[in-house]
Amino acid sequence: MRADMVVLYLLLRLLALLPLRALHAFGAALGRLVLWRRGRTAQNTAVNIRITRPELDEAAQSSLLRKVMEESGKSATEIVKVWGAGAERSLALIRDVQGEALLDAALAAGKGVIIAAPHLGCWEVLNYWLCRKMPMAILYRPPRIAAIEGLLRKVRGALAPEQVRADGAGVRTLYKRLASGGTVGILPDQKPRAGEGEFAPFFGRDALTMVLLPRLAVRTGATVLFAFAERLPRGAGYRVHLLPAPTGIADTDLVMACAALNRGVQNCVELAFAQYQWQYKRYSASDRISPYDRENG
Repeated sequence: MRADMVVLYLLLRLLALLPLRALHAFGAALGRLVLWRRGRTAQNTAVNIRITRPELDEAAQSSLLRKVMEESGKSATEIVKVWGAGAERSLALIRDVQGEALLDAALAAGKGVIIAAPHLGCWEVLNYWLCRKMPMAILYRPPRIAAIEGLLRKVRGALAPEQVRADGAGVRTLYKRLASGGTVGILPDQKPRAGEGEFAPFFGRDALTMVLLPRLAVRTGATVLFAFAERLPRGAGYRVHLLPAPTGIADTDLVMACAALNRGVQNCVELAFAQYQWQYKRYSASDRISPYDRENG
């Protein structure tokens, strides 16, 4: 690692001595500050809440917006604990696992497993838990700062997933892993580039949706499971959830398959709505004028 990354690693190790509850409290305060400043992140989040929770009145939407921003802040500060403490100590923060039998059955079937992990809760804790269960390859885009990769390998240690670049060669690697009965992880709500996805409903409104995951499921016959690590209140730790994929996720009709994919993401989000990354522009390409640009002027 570069010298500056070594310093950052040592700082993470030091800050990881703080209780998770304290880090979450600081993160919640940070989220409230971002909301008070009313920058682009807070505005985009507010638009998404109006789109996905239209039945709520203005006061209820404002209350939910505050909760979402607090959880967003927690997701930033908890990384100090998760990376600084290391994999094994982070795993000790998992208090409960729901749906583990689904994963055990999928692994026993030997036909490959696709883990669809939305931008929800603490995905680094989920990565640790999954990699302790079995080797896993994940599709990723390299960080903008190349030196961060070395830091990630250091903090993840032996429980680091195999990182496969999001390009043609990487996709072929995923097919090979699944064909041999392996496990791969994909972010199912990663918005594809224009022309590389299908529009499908997400919380009642069309959103541009990836087609890679359904294509992998169709061609390999792998079991698809949705997973996330829920952040428990007052810094109590995490609860891992594994959910079955909705019927149709491996349909040869990509529109049907993408609709099932979004239903799977939505099923996860409904279990911890405020912990979803709602600042993400899921709907920006579904209209000729983005709802974010329209409402933000």
